[in-house]
Amino acid sequence: MTIEKGSKAPNFTLYNSEKKQVSLKDLKGKNVVIHFFPMAFTGTCTEQLCTMRDDLSSYKNLGAEVLGISVDSPFTLAKFKEEQKYNFDLLSDFNKEASPEYGAFYEEFALGLKGVSKRAAFVVDKEGTVQYAEILEDAGKLPDFDKVKEVLTNL
Repeated sequence: MTIEKGSKAPNFTLYNSEKKQVSLKDLKGKNVVIHFFPMAFTGTCTEQLCTMRDDLSSYKNLGAEVLGISVDSPFTLAKFKEEQKYNFDLLSDFNKEASPEYGAFYEEFALGLKGVSKRAAFVVDKEGTVQYAEILEDAGKLPDFDKVKEVLTNL
């Protein structure tokens, strides 16, 4: 499945690092930036989320909620969030439901690991429509943060 600009964002309900459920549909009326990332505690993933953490005020000023999603457990994400002082929700797609729906899913990843989120960034507008979709095949690359902010600015 491929999610493109103009498509309806698939809803999801996932547990965050505080073991509370977060649903995309509950964020209707807000712009949402969704970052999928392969694995907590890895170099590029940490860089991706730290970039979001360090610039969160820009996203808040643009009226956006930020979510990070990986297939890590809520317990792993809690430790990752605590260590890196992330100031936005990290959601566990442990059962591999949201990542495939968004086309952000490796059937097979490095080291033969199966079922891992691809690095990806999506902007979902207040009505639940995808306004930006970037799915990276190369897990060593980062999303285009400037493009994400540009899209938010124009919403």
